Amino acid sequence: MLRRDRISAAPVALAAGVVAGALLLSACGGSSSATSADGRLNVVASFYPMQYLAEQIGGDHVKVTDLTAPGIEPHDLELTAKQVAAVQGAGAVVYLKGLQPTVDKAVAQAGGKHVVDAAALSPLVDHHLDEGTTDGGGQATHAGDPHIWLDPTRYATVAKGVGAELAKADPAHAADYQRNTDALVARLATLDQGFRSGLKGCTGTSFVTSHAAFGYLADHYGLQQIAINGVDPESEPTPARLAQIQQTAKANGVTTIFFETLVSPKLADSVAKDLNLKTAVLDPLEGVKDEQTDSYVTIMQQNLTNLRAALGCTA
Repeated sequence: MLRRDRISAAPVALAAGVVAGALLLSACGGSSSATSADGRLNVVASFYPMQYLAEQIGGDHVKVTDLTAPGIEPHDLELTAKQVAAVQGAGAVVYLKGLQPTVDKAVAQAGGKHVVDAAALSPLVDHHLDEGTTDGGGQATHAGDPHIWLDPTRYATVAKGVGAELAKADPAHAADYQRNTDALVARLATLDQGFRSGLKGCTGTSFVTSHAAFGYLADHYGLQQIAINGVDPESEPTPARLAQIQQTAKANGVTTIFFETLVSPKLADSVAKDLNLKTAVLDPLEGVKDEQTDSYVTIMQQNLTNLRAALGCTA
């Protein structure tokens, strides 16, 4: 698995080659169209949270292509020439700048008219770790945290932007896009209220997670995220950071070490074993393994259930 912290000149060259290949593919008639064969708007989404918004808001009027296949960790995505061509020919693109460098490159090269950058709609915040994490070369990593979708209110802001852009790309169905946006924003407001009420009356407010993906969620609901790794799930904690985590976990009565679904749980298991604590899943929703049974809302509701158990919530 290619680590994001090792992306440097070589992947940039690779991305440039992929873009060149896509241009050749386009010249040979292989590029995607702004509309599908059945007349729907072709929308390219960079990874699952963006796909979910496009599908929920676009409904039957859009055909959504997710660049990140189910079960794939999105930070590691490398685009094929066919995928770059799809970005170039799309009727609309929904992505989050700063999360996937190869997607950022393809979007910039494409210069599309109808592009939604989630990070521009809900600006990223730095969630610094006290001791920092390293990029493998000893350098502290403090890039803006991209995980805005884990705060339902920020996600709702992005949803409104997606709805507005789809309406511009496909004015004939603008009323439907607005109606679908309003319905989704209402569901997200209900989810937000569920978290607010569900996290009352808890004995603890601190949780330990293997990946610093939950800073926005923690900020919004008055919790403290104690992260083993940084914003990149494959960054490496320093020995000092591990020692601090153990001390902080004991001091705050932490009962559970959370791990995620798309990255190995070995580090979380190791920390939990050292502290004689339980482990459980806290899903950052960067991807969904089974879209037939899971969705953004159902997984977030399960996250709430798992947080309540770990924090001793009884209300």
